[in-house]
Amino acid sequence: MEIINFSAELTATDAERRVIGGRIVPFGKVGNTSAGRVVFEENSISIDPTKRQKLLLEHDPKQPLGYLKKDTVKVSPDGIYAEFKLSNTTRADDALIEASDEWQLRNGLSVGVEVVAGKNKGGVYYVSAANLYEVSLVQAAAFGNENAGVSKVAASEQEAESTETKTEKEEIVENTTPESVATEVVETPAVEAAEVRPTVTAAVYTKPRIAPMTSAQYLSNSIKAARGDDEARQTILAADDSTSTNTGLTLPAHLTDFVTTTFSGRPAFEAVTRAGAVPQLSFTVPKMGTAPTTAAVAEGDAPSETGMTSTYDTITAAKYSSINRVSFELLDFSNPAFENLLIQEMRKGYEKATDAALIAKFTSAGVQATGVAATAAGLQSFIAVESAAAYKNTGGNFANKLVASTDQWAAINGYVDGASRPLYSAQGQTQNASGSTVPTSVVGNVLGTSLIVDHNIAVSGIVDESAFLVAPESVYVWESPTTQLRVNVLTSGEVEINMYGYLAIYVSKSGAGVRRFNLA
Repeated sequence: MEIINFSAELTATDAERRVIGGRIVPFGKVGNTSAGRVVFEENSISIDPTKRQKLLLEHDPKQPLGYLKKDTVKVSPDGIYAEFKLSNTTRADDALIEASDEWQLRNGLSVGVEVVAGKNKGGVYYVSAANLYEVSLVQAAAFGNENAGVSKVAASEQEAESTETKTEKEEIVENTTPESVATEVVETPAVEAAEVRPTVTAAVYTKPRIAPMTSAQYLSNSIKAARGDDEARQTILAADDSTSTNTGLTLPAHLTDFVTTTFSGRPAFEAVTRAGAVPQLSFTVPKMGTAPTTAAVAEGDAPSETGMTSTYDTITAAKYSSINRVSFELLDFSNPAFENLLIQEMRKGYEKATDAALIAKFTSAGVQATGVAATAAGLQSFIAVESAAAYKNTGGNFANKLVASTDQWAAINGYVDGASRPLYSAQGQTQNASGSTVPTSVVGNVLGTSLIVDHNIAVSGIVDESAFLVAPESVYVWESPTTQLRVNVLTSGEVEINMYGYLAIYVSKSGAGVRRFNLA
């Protein structure tokens, strides 16, 4: 789906209080939008009656002006007509002035839609189905003055003093920030100003008086205010203003920060070769069977002849997936950040599962090292002996990545020499130039290898498989981009959010490039 914005002309007259309205969608007209030349076919725009579409300033979701009056929407063969109620804010006051000014300071309507279906014909994109996201008050035009326009711009009595009209104040629109929608902004058409132009002044706000309320009434009004009920919002504002003297209404704060015990990141992936995307669920990797040989020969003798042979290994990709079912009610009433937080936690779960799979491959395919003690000398022996063995048995690959558990990391930070001087965590130049690690970093240098601390290594203590010495050229991973799917389950009134990806791991050369720590 592609989201584009297109624009329509507005004109100003003094018809109602704090209202901007007119034809917002021209049907059958070619417009030069930021997505190219576009025509919206008749009845191609849908307006969701359950959602509150906002009138924004210049497509900025942080600058709402008002909201769409659903009962004013009229669909005709030449387009969609609608009106917007402006809020009682300074920003909306300025918008009324700019829309009515004879100099046409801000004189266009630009509508953001989500394109669902369409077809390109001769360089023009014909939209047959789209959803309305928002409408914005902007400066310039794209569809032309003759195609669409706003027919109403007026201010209420408390916000505007006009030479000809004074009317009572209508409801106040809440100044909330809508969910961010990625849109392309298109310039909009000019506005023709009417003869009557209200002079807008700032409104004076007086805190409403309220009767005492119970905690249940306070909770009920809080829920209504979260759903957009302005009267409930005013009630909560007044009640909150008096909580210093009424402790029964002082409710505990519920922060949007979420305390989580999950970890992100995949440290083990820093020790291997990333080979690209998964090509198929099952694929083969060729490898050398018998290599050609070269030998010294006497003059006139036949050269060395050894026929090269090759074989292949079969690699199978695994799917890693998670799913969460969330009710419509939870999404409607919870903080807007909830869904983003849920997806973040699902992504952390994906990272943990795939990193654990790579560590399991190190364990199953790697070569068990010679047994050593759980000491600084044992660590030095492990690296010295196994790095040489990896180089020899892989035909020249350097095992220069040390993937260690958090317990191994703790031990390394605590290793000292005979004079009790730290070997790896000294301030400044480390003693004996053995390497450098610190408790505030999970990367470092240990005896010439790159230390990578992985919290997903499940074993505890300085034991078997608490560290791996890895040659990156001996381990390959293929991975597809993670995908998110959202599906409405109408029968249960829920949304299914599914995250999944494919991962394939290959350890070449009989695992000689991965050396598993072995406690003697």
